[in-house]
Amino acid sequence: MALKVELKPGERIIVGDSVITNDNQRTRLFIEGTAPILREKDILTVATANSPARRVYLAVQLMYLSKDFNKFQNDFFKLINELVDASPSCLPYVTKIGNHILSNQLYKALKEAKNLIEYEQRLISHVQSGSSSLPSHSADDGEPA
Repeated sequence: MALKVELKPGERIIVGDSVITNDNQRTRLFIEGTAPILREKDILTVATANSPARRVYLAVQLMYLSKDFNKFQNDFFKLINELVDASPSCLPYVTKIGNHILSNQLYKALKEAKNLIEYEQRLISHVQSGSSSLPSHSADDGEPA
């Protein structure tokens, strides 16, 4: 079954190691195969990876897009160790991301890393509001997705 992707005018998408930029009208693509695919809205750069969770996401993104993702594992483990040391409540997300990586489900790891970013943002907003309780791990059921 092909993946259906609709692109807005000017939107970019990564397919494998190629960046595809849409022209000036909406486009619908049907993509078959096993190449990694990442929409522009889901792409982080070094400049936009400006928080611990975003740096974890960037490391997972590089693993997902790379043909040799093992070269990013040391950076990933260093980042998650620093994150969990600073915020132990992130451990359920980090565990799930690591399990997806170990089972070679890198796209699922990337989705869970996005959940980690959302959790980090909730933590920051709670700190800024002066709340003493930690936010739940997931808006859905109290556990990481």
